[in-house]
Amino acid sequence: MSDIIRLLPDAVANQIAAGEVIQRPSSAIKELMENSIDAGSERVQVVVKDAGKTFMQVNDNGKGMSELDARMCFERHATSKIKQADDLFAISTMGFRGEALASIASVAMVELKSRMVGAEIGTSITISGSKVESQEQVACQEGTSITVKNLFYNVPARRNFLKSNTAETRHIVEEFQRLAIAHPEKSFTLIQDGVQVFQLVPGTLKQRIAGIYGNGYNERIVPVQEDTTILSLDGFVAKPEFARKTRGEQYIFVNRRFIRSSYINHAVTEAFESMLPAGTFPTYFLFIEIEPSKIDINIHPTKTEIKFEDERSVYAIIRAAVKRALGKFSITPSLDFDQETSFNIPVSMYATTPKMPEVRVDRSYNPFKMENHPSNSKGWERLYPEQKNEVQWRPSAPLESEPTARVRVLGQIENKFIITASSDGLMVIDQRRAHERILFERHEKKISQPGGASQQELFPKTFEFPADDVTMIQEIQADLRKLGIDLREFGGNTYVLNGVPEGAVAGQEKEMIDSILESVKNQSASFKEKPLENLLKSMVSGMAMQYGTALTKIEQEHLVDELFKCSTPELNPYGKPVYTLINSSELEKRFRGINHQNHQA
Repeated sequence: MSDIIRLLPDAVANQIAAGEVIQRPSSAIKELMENSIDAGSERVQVVVKDAGKTFMQVNDNGKGMSELDARMCFERHATSKIKQADDLFAISTMGFRGEALASIASVAMVELKSRMVGAEIGTSITISGSKVESQEQVACQEGTSITVKNLFYNVPARRNFLKSNTAETRHIVEEFQRLAIAHPEKSFTLIQDGVQVFQLVPGTLKQRIAGIYGNGYNERIVPVQEDTTILSLDGFVAKPEFARKTRGEQYIFVNRRFIRSSYINHAVTEAFESMLPAGTFPTYFLFIEIEPSKIDINIHPTKTEIKFEDERSVYAIIRAAVKRALGKFSITPSLDFDQETSFNIPVSMYATTPKMPEVRVDRSYNPFKMENHPSNSKGWERLYPEQKNEVQWRPSAPLESEPTARVRVLGQIENKFIITASSDGLMVIDQRRAHERILFERHEKKISQPGGASQQELFPKTFEFPADDVTMIQEIQADLRKLGIDLREFGGNTYVLNGVPEGAVAGQEKEMIDSILESVKNQSASFKEKPLENLLKSMVSGMAMQYGTALTKIEQEHLVDELFKCSTPELNPYGKPVYTLINSSELEKRFRGINHQNHQA
């Protein structure tokens, strides 16, 4: 019987490692950018074509590599950061395993050019599928430039696994933003298909956030800071009213390394308690500095998961720090120490002399005259219009004078449910789910009508989106117009909303679009089968009335009437029940049970 166990060839072993480390073009971009940062670069430039499938290049002005190092860096487990096993528990850099370049070179065509600072000449190496094609001395700039072409050209199954260019570009933008936020003191540039997407200059963390997400974030975020013997916490959280329906803008960095942690995310969410609107998520940018020996970052190939030595203390510190930051925001105005402490006086007022304000009183006004009587609209109601705290809702279709509902409406419970009576008993209707069903069927009919799904805005609105959201909008823009959302590019990351679907609530257009983008981010296999239908579900979810909306009796009756005109009134678009029926026999059983208990008492 012959032996069957043998060592894998290096090329095959590297391809297996590539399957763990290099999953898509964004994985290669991440590894190359991390190497540039570890090399002490002040400027990092990323150039991408065809979503990285055919061309990726990362240029930096770091310390560069010698001729021998340039050749050794493509060997598996070749690293300058680990010398002994104990070093694994004191990692303070990004890349350290020595697998990235070897893995990339095994599944792509790679060209490296590097020149050490102060050296007269540099080195150029070309590798294809782990095989060195050429190595020579060349004239090049100080630092390192790595070009990756035709990713997965020799692994067709992996290449077929890649998604659309828009989806892959979104992943690249996400990795770019994470590293750019983690290192605000460095300059980062991203060029996609000849278009400069980002040009980020060195600055503070707050300036970097504004550079990526727009200047509006200066007003949205409040600082978080805590210093303990266990860890140091720094960063920003967004005010509760700016919570989003997407999870995209949630960043946790441990020792400048981006990580995913449901544990820390739960601590932040708990700090907000009941301040977040239903269905929304907090935005935060948190930096944790902790002794490397107190964490383990070597538990996942992509190094995005870590294990804390004392998880409970970390949870408690983060929750308390965020809660305290939100508390300070609620009682004191935020101060911007980058501004002058003098008053912000408009230039036009510099030469004017301050005057005492004048108080004008209409001495002829008599509140007891009939035209000024409180029952008259020209009197006190004009001066002090009635204010209601409840969220108001008005049906998009005109109300009929006499609703034709099949059941008798009794009223609302907690502004969430509508109670109706019929010959069979009581029916409890979830008003939000009912509204979703009504909107879904109404707009489903209009999609097929050319130009009938959108109503033009009298005053178009302008919105600024993050770069990763922009790529999604470009991908689904044609479908958005079919739904009645006329969103057109205005320049950069800014879009103008010219038209909205009938029934869209004024002032909530951005929430409606965010709801759609969230569904695209979390799309499943079923989403791809019927993309337009799934986008419609997300749209009506963003348009439907929120829980807590107060309805008049006529509005309740109208909603119930419209619900039972639907083809599938019992389920909302996501298949969740819209109503439940408590029949007469069940009510009798409950009362018999109460009477039985009373007799026993």
